[in-house]
Amino acid sequence: QVQLVESGGGLVQPGESLRLSCTFSGSSFSLYLMGWYQQAPGKQRELVASIGTTGSLTYADSVKGRFAISRNSAKNMVFLQMDNLKPEDTAVYYCNARIGTISSWGQGTQVTVSS
Repeated sequence: QVQLVESGGGLVQPGESLRLSCTFSGSSFSLYLMGWYQQAPGKQRELVASIGTTGSLTYADSVKGRFAISRNSAKNMVFLQMDNLKPEDTAVYYCNARIGTISSWGQGTQVTVSS
């Protein structure tokens, strides 16, 4: 059974940076597709970025050039470096681990970008 715990959210001003972390508990971390999703109030949860088992990367158009996803297999962790944050990035960010049809979610971490 997989458990995911996110951390690193907070309140920042536009233009500032945050680094989100997700700790994966379970086995075979390297076999999972890992992703970060965002859910703003009243909106559906949407993919922000994902990193595959071979390191392949996917980003939402809205974050390309500003966000970077990475994974550390030695520590079973996934990171989301968020630079040049904008008010529209405000959302709860969720870590996701997927293998086949099995998908696991963390509890989410709030990111608020406001002046």
